[in-house]
Amino acid sequence: MMRSLPAFQSFPALFRLVMAFFLASLIAGCGSMSEGPDETASWSASKLYSEAKDAQADKTWDKAAKYLEKLESRFPYGRYAQQAQLELGYVYWKANEAGSALAACDRFIKLHPGHPAVDYVYYLKGLINFNDDLGISGYISTQDPTERDPKAAREAFDAFRELVTRFPNSKYTPDASKRLNYLVNAMASQEVHVARYYVKRGAYIAAANRAQFAVKTYPQAPAIEEAMFILVTAYDKLGMNDLRDDADRIMRKNFPESRFYKDGLERKVAWWRLW
Repeated sequence: MMRSLPAFQSFPALFRLVMAFFLASLIAGCGSMSEGPDETASWSASKLYSEAKDAQADKTWDKAAKYLEKLESRFPYGRYAQQAQLELGYVYWKANEAGSALAACDRFIKLHPGHPAVDYVYYLKGLINFNDDLGISGYISTQDPTERDPKAAREAFDAFRELVTRFPNSKYTPDASKRLNYLVNAMASQEVHVARYYVKRGAYIAAANRAQFAVKTYPQAPAIEEAMFILVTAYDKLGMNDLRDDADRIMRKNFPESRFYKDGLERKVAWWRLW
Protein backbone atom coordinates (compact mmCIF):
# COMPACT_ATOMS: atom_id res chain seq x y z
CA MET A 1 0.00 0.00 0.00
CA MET A 2 2.79 2.42 0.88
CA ARG A 3 4.62 1.77 -2.42
CA SER A 4 1.48 2.64 -4.50
CA LEU A 5 0.84 5.91 -2.66
CA PRO A 6 2.80 8.20 -5.03
CA ALA A 7 0.81 6.96 -8.05
CA PHE A 8 -2.41 7.46 -6.12
CA GLN A 9 -1.41 11.01 -5.19
CA SER A 10 -0.72 11.90 -8.83
CA PHE A 11 -4.16 10.72 -9.92
CA PRO A 12 -6.07 13.94 -8.99
CA ALA A 13 -3.61 16.08 -10.96
CA LEU A 14 -3.90 13.78 -13.99
CA PHE A 15 -7.68 13.78 -13.67
CA ARG A 16 -7.81 17.57 -13.59
CA LEU A 17 -5.60 17.77 -16.68
CA VAL A 18 -7.81 15.35 -18.61
CA MET A 19 -10.95 17.23 -17.56
CA ALA A 20 -9.41 20.53 -18.63
CA PHE A 21 -8.70 19.18 -22.12
CA PHE A 22 -12.19 17.72 -22.28
CA LEU A 23 -13.89 20.99 -21.30
CA ALA A 24 -11.76 23.00 -23.71
CA SER A 25 -12.68 20.66 -26.55
CA LEU A 26 -16.34 20.79 -25.57
CA ILE A 27 -16.39 24.62 -25.52
CA ALA A 28 -14.59 24.83 -28.85
CA GLY A 29 -17.00 22.33 -30.35
CA CYS A 30 -20.03 24.23 -29.08
CA GLY A 31 -18.63 27.49 -30.47
CA SER A 32 -18.03 26.00 -33.89
CA MET A 33 -21.47 24.38 -33.94
CA SER A 34 -23.22 27.61 -32.98
CA GLU A 35 -21.34 29.83 -35.41
CA GLY A 36 -21.16 27.48 -38.36
CA PRO A 37 -19.00 28.09 -41.44
CA ASP A 38 -18.22 31.69 -42.31
CA GLU A 39 -19.81 32.39 -45.68
CA THR A 40 -17.60 35.43 -46.14
CA ALA A 41 -14.32 33.52 -45.73
CA SER A 42 -13.56 33.52 -49.46
CA TRP A 43 -14.98 36.97 -50.25
CA SER A 44 -12.74 39.61 -51.77
CA ALA A 45 -12.45 43.14 -50.42
CA SER A 46 -14.74 44.47 -53.14
CA LYS A 47 -17.32 41.77 -52.38
CA LEU A 48 -17.33 42.58 -48.65
CA TYR A 49 -17.69 46.29 -49.36
CA SER A 50 -20.47 45.72 -51.88
CA GLU A 51 -22.41 43.59 -49.38
CA ALA A 52 -21.86 46.22 -46.69
CA LYS A 53 -23.30 48.92 -48.97
CA ASP A 54 -26.30 46.72 -49.78
CA ALA A 55 -26.89 46.19 -46.05
CA GLN A 56 -26.77 49.93 -45.48
CA ALA A 57 -29.27 50.46 -48.27
CA ASP A 58 -31.55 47.93 -46.57
CA LYS A 59 -30.93 49.62 -43.20
CA THR A 60 -29.68 46.38 -41.69
CA TRP A 61 -27.02 48.23 -39.77
CA ASP A 62 -25.75 45.32 -37.69
CA LYS A 63 -25.03 43.32 -40.83
CA ALA A 64 -23.35 46.31 -42.47
CA ALA A 65 -21.13 46.78 -39.42
CA LYS A 66 -20.16 43.10 -39.46
CA TYR A 67 -19.11 43.24 -43.12
CA LEU A 68 -17.14 46.45 -42.65
CA GLU A 69 -15.37 45.02 -39.61
CA LYS A 70 -14.40 41.89 -41.56
CA LEU A 71 -13.24 44.02 -44.47
CA GLU A 72 -10.96 46.11 -42.29
CA SER A 73 -9.51 43.12 -40.39
CA ARG A 74 -8.85 40.98 -43.50
CA PHE A 75 -7.68 43.72 -45.82
CA PRO A 76 -6.12 46.33 -43.50
CA TYR A 77 -4.40 48.24 -46.29
CA GLY A 78 -5.78 50.01 -49.32
CA ARG A 79 -8.76 52.11 -50.23
CA TYR A 80 -11.40 49.60 -49.15
CA ALA A 81 -10.05 49.43 -45.61
CA GLN A 82 -9.89 53.22 -45.42
CA GLN A 83 -13.44 53.50 -46.70
CA ALA A 84 -14.61 50.92 -44.17
CA GLN A 85 -13.03 52.95 -41.37
CA LEU A 86 -14.78 56.04 -42.67
CA GLU A 87 -18.22 54.44 -42.85
CA LEU A 88 -18.10 52.47 -39.59
CA GLY A 89 -18.84 55.56 -37.49
CA TYR A 90 -22.09 56.24 -39.34
CA VAL A 91 -23.13 52.57 -39.37
CA TYR A 92 -22.53 52.19 -35.64
CA TRP A 93 -24.50 55.38 -35.00
CA LYS A 94 -27.48 54.14 -37.01
CA ALA A 95 -27.27 50.84 -35.11
CA ASN A 96 -27.68 52.81 -31.84
CA GLU A 97 -24.10 52.10 -30.75
CA ALA A 98 -23.04 55.66 -29.98
CA GLY A 99 -19.95 54.65 -28.02
CA SER A 100 -18.60 52.52 -30.86
CA ALA A 101 -19.49 55.25 -33.36
CA LEU A 102 -17.54 57.91 -31.46
CA ALA A 103 -14.58 55.55 -31.07
CA ALA A 104 -14.62 54.90 -34.83
CA CYS A 105 -14.66 58.65 -35.54
CA ASP A 106 -11.76 59.32 -33.18
CA ARG A 107 -9.76 56.47 -34.68
CA PHE A 108 -10.31 57.72 -38.24
CA ILE A 109 -9.26 61.26 -37.29
CA LYS A 110 -6.13 59.91 -35.63
CA LEU A 111 -5.19 57.61 -38.54
CA HIS A 112 -6.11 59.98 -41.38
CA PRO A 113 -5.87 63.61 -40.17
CA GLY A 114 -5.35 64.88 -43.72
CA HIS A 115 -8.09 62.84 -45.41
CA PRO A 116 -10.41 64.87 -47.68
CA ALA A 117 -13.43 63.60 -45.72
CA VAL A 118 -12.14 64.37 -42.23
CA ASP A 119 -14.48 67.38 -42.06
CA TYR A 120 -17.39 64.95 -42.46
CA VAL A 121 -16.05 62.86 -39.56
CA TYR A 122 -15.96 65.90 -37.27
CA TYR A 123 -19.51 66.72 -38.35
CA LEU A 124 -20.62 63.14 -37.69
CA LYS A 125 -18.95 63.18 -34.28
CA GLY A 126 -20.88 66.34 -33.44
CA LEU A 127 -24.16 64.84 -34.63
CA ILE A 128 -23.69 61.71 -32.53
CA ASN A 129 -23.35 63.83 -29.39
CA PHE A 130 -25.97 66.34 -30.44
CA ASN A 131 -29.28 65.27 -28.95
CA ASP A 132 -32.17 67.71 -28.94
CA ASP A 133 -35.02 65.20 -29.06
CA LEU A 134 -36.40 63.43 -26.01
CA GLY A 135 -39.11 61.65 -27.97
CA ILE A 136 -42.78 61.54 -26.95
CA SER A 137 -41.96 61.44 -23.24
CA GLY A 138 -40.08 64.71 -23.56
CA TYR A 139 -42.82 66.27 -25.67
CA ILE A 140 -45.53 65.77 -23.02
CA SER A 141 -43.31 66.32 -19.99
CA THR A 142 -41.91 69.49 -18.44
CA GLN A 143 -38.30 68.40 -18.77
CA ASP A 144 -36.23 70.80 -20.82
CA PRO A 145 -33.43 69.32 -22.96
CA THR A 146 -31.05 71.78 -21.31
CA GLU A 147 -31.73 70.19 -17.92
CA ARG A 148 -29.96 66.98 -18.88
CA ASP A 149 -26.34 65.98 -18.45
CA PRO A 150 -24.33 68.60 -20.40
CA LYS A 151 -21.40 66.27 -21.18
CA ALA A 152 -22.71 65.27 -24.62
CA ALA A 153 -23.56 68.89 -25.45
CA ARG A 154 -20.03 69.99 -24.64
CA GLU A 155 -18.51 67.22 -26.75
CA ALA A 156 -20.81 68.08 -29.63
CA PHE A 157 -19.82 71.74 -29.24
CA ASP A 158 -16.12 70.84 -29.39
CA ALA A 159 -16.58 68.75 -32.54
CA PHE A 160 -18.64 71.39 -34.37
CA ARG A 161 -16.26 74.16 -33.29
CA GLU A 162 -13.30 72.18 -34.64
CA LEU A 163 -15.14 71.74 -37.93
CA VAL A 164 -16.11 75.42 -38.25
CA THR A 165 -12.63 76.62 -37.28
CA ARG A 166 -10.55 74.26 -39.42
CA PHE A 167 -12.88 73.85 -42.40
CA PRO A 168 -14.79 77.13 -42.90
CA ASN A 169 -15.56 76.23 -46.53
CA SER A 170 -16.86 72.74 -45.80
CA LYS A 171 -20.38 71.96 -46.94
CA TYR A 172 -21.11 70.83 -43.37
CA THR A 173 -20.04 74.13 -41.78
CA PRO A 174 -23.31 76.10 -42.22
CA ASP A 175 -25.35 73.48 -40.41
CA ALA A 176 -22.63 73.04 -37.79
CA SER A 177 -22.70 76.80 -37.13
CA LYS A 178 -26.44 76.71 -36.47
CA ARG A 179 -26.02 73.79 -34.11
CA LEU A 180 -23.23 75.65 -32.34
CA ASN A 181 -25.59 78.54 -31.64
CA TYR A 182 -28.15 76.15 -30.24
CA LEU A 183 -25.53 74.45 -28.07
CA VAL A 184 -24.30 77.77 -26.65
CA ASN A 185 -27.87 78.58 -25.63
CA ALA A 186 -28.35 75.07 -24.24
CA MET A 187 -25.19 75.15 -22.15
CA ALA A 188 -26.05 78.60 -20.83
CA SER A 189 -29.52 77.36 -19.93
CA GLN A 190 -27.96 74.40 -18.15
CA GLU A 191 -25.91 76.71 -15.94
CA VAL A 192 -28.97 78.85 -15.22
CA HIS A 193 -31.02 75.76 -14.42
CA VAL A 194 -28.46 74.75 -11.80
CA ALA A 195 -28.38 78.29 -10.41
CA ARG A 196 -32.19 78.28 -10.14
CA TYR A 197 -32.02 74.98 -8.27
CA TYR A 198 -29.59 76.48 -5.77
CA VAL A 199 -31.89 79.46 -5.21
CA LYS A 200 -34.78 77.13 -4.40
CA ARG A 201 -32.58 75.29 -1.91
CA GLY A 202 -31.40 78.50 -0.28
CA ALA A 203 -27.79 78.03 -1.44
CA TYR A 204 -27.45 81.64 -2.56
CA ILE A 205 -23.65 81.77 -2.82
CA ALA A 206 -23.63 78.74 -5.13
CA ALA A 207 -26.52 80.25 -7.12
CA ALA A 208 -24.65 83.54 -7.57
CA ASN A 209 -21.49 81.73 -8.67
CA ARG A 210 -23.28 79.66 -11.32
CA ALA A 211 -25.26 82.64 -12.62
CA GLN A 212 -22.11 84.76 -12.79
CA PHE A 213 -20.30 82.00 -14.68
CA ALA A 214 -23.15 81.86 -17.23
CA VAL A 215 -23.05 85.64 -17.72
CA LYS A 216 -19.29 85.69 -18.28
CA THR A 217 -19.11 82.57 -20.47
CA TYR A 218 -22.25 82.96 -22.61
CA PRO A 219 -22.96 86.72 -22.65
CA GLN A 220 -25.12 86.60 -25.78
CA ALA A 221 -27.32 83.65 -24.82
CA PRO A 222 -31.04 84.27 -24.16
CA ALA A 223 -30.73 82.57 -20.76
CA ILE A 224 -28.61 85.48 -19.50
CA GLU A 225 -31.80 87.40 -18.72
CA GLU A 226 -32.70 84.86 -16.06
CA ALA A 227 -29.09 84.61 -14.92
CA MET A 228 -29.05 88.33 -14.16
CA PHE A 229 -32.28 88.07 -12.19
CA ILE A 230 -30.82 85.18 -10.20
CA LEU A 231 -27.81 87.37 -9.39
CA VAL A 232 -30.12 90.13 -8.14
CA THR A 233 -32.08 87.63 -6.05
CA ALA A 234 -29.04 85.84 -4.61
CA TYR A 235 -27.23 89.07 -3.67
CA ASP A 236 -30.40 90.40 -2.06
CA LYS A 237 -30.80 87.25 0.04
CA LEU A 238 -27.14 87.42 1.06
CA GLY A 239 -27.46 91.07 2.10
CA MET A 240 -24.86 92.17 -0.46
CA ASN A 241 -26.64 95.40 -1.29
CA ASP A 242 -23.97 96.99 -3.48
CA LEU A 243 -23.67 93.92 -5.68
CA ARG A 244 -27.45 93.58 -5.79
CA ASP A 245 -27.86 97.19 -6.91
CA ASP A 246 -25.19 96.79 -9.60
CA ALA A 247 -26.80 93.60 -10.93
CA ASP A 248 -30.25 95.20 -10.84
CA ARG A 249 -29.02 98.25 -12.74
CA ILE A 250 -27.52 96.07 -15.48
CA MET A 251 -30.65 93.92 -15.53
CA ARG A 252 -33.01 96.87 -15.98
CA LYS A 253 -30.81 98.44 -18.64
CA ASN A 254 -30.62 95.31 -20.79
CA PHE A 255 -34.01 93.73 -20.02
CA PRO A 256 -36.36 96.58 -19.06
CA GLU A 257 -39.48 94.55 -19.92
CA SER A 258 -38.31 91.30 -18.37
CA ARG A 259 -41.06 88.95 -17.26
CA PHE A 260 -39.00 88.03 -14.20
CA TYR A 261 -39.94 91.34 -12.56
CA LYS A 262 -43.52 90.13 -12.55
CA ASP A 263 -43.28 86.34 -12.32
CA GLY A 264 -40.04 85.87 -10.43
CA LEU A 265 -38.28 82.56 -10.96
CA GLU A 266 -41.49 80.52 -11.14
CA ARG A 267 -41.78 78.62 -14.40
CA LYS A 268 -45.24 78.56 -15.93
CA VAL A 269 -46.36 75.20 -17.25
CA ALA A 270 -49.15 74.68 -19.79
CA TRP A 271 -52.22 72.80 -18.52
CA TRP A 272 -51.83 70.05 -21.13
CA ARG A 273 -48.42 68.97 -19.85
CA LEU A 274 -49.45 65.96 -17.82
CA TRP A 275 -46.22 65.33 -15.97
